[in-house]
Amino acid sequence: MLRSSFPRLGFLAVLLAFGPCGSVQAQTRMGIPAPQIDDSLAPKPGKQTAIFAGGCFWGTQSVFERVKGVVATTAGYAGGSAATATYDQVTTEATGHAESVKVIFDPSRITYGKLLQIFFSVVHDPTQLNRQGPDVGTSYRSAIFYTSEDQRRISSAYIAQLDAAHVFPKPIVTQIAPLKGFYDAEFYHQDYALHNPDNPYIQVCDRPKIEALRKEFPELFQEYKGR
Repeated sequence: MLRSSFPRLGFLAVLLAFGPCGSVQAQTRMGIPAPQIDDSLAPKPGKQTAIFAGGCFWGTQSVFERVKGVVATTAGYAGGSAATATYDQVTTEATGHAESVKVIFDPSRITYGKLLQIFFSVVHDPTQLNRQGPDVGTSYRSAIFYTSEDQRRISSAYIAQLDAAHVFPKPIVTQIAPLKGFYDAEFYHQDYALHNPDNPYIQVCDRPKIEALRKEFPELFQEYKGR
């Protein structure tokens, strides 16, 4: 679905038809618990990579780039091949890609488990299968592309923890898969929410996620002014 092509009234009509696309915190319940299984903060600064897919990458990036301990973010595609990693191809829903965000973080400042908590509580609704709000298709699926066995272990345990506690009214459908390749999205997609604050899609779908991050994780929130 070409979000940027919606006229204001047309987009709002589509949004009402398909349902909300804000954070889970705003839509369902507050206070999603932290992972019981997680790494400790590293003793020295460094860099690790996490890949998250939670619907439109504009909103996912707009959240993670405002998290303290995150060094850099990149909107892109994961789950398919390099040959089909372009926006025009991915939106055909036939390439296997998911709109994703690469998160480079300092493990001495924030843990992978804390990033997961933000992902499940602020970024998206992990109970929606192959869609987020008005965006429908496998490219908008909920997915974690792990880069290490440790990430696979922590993310699998966290999903089991949340499902066992019935944190959400429906089961989590998030895919956990090994990262086979990440391909940067086109330049105009990078920091899209920051550079297009008046876009009705950004106002309705992404601003609530940023505000949820500010409210639910105030100790981790930082303003972001672009790269």
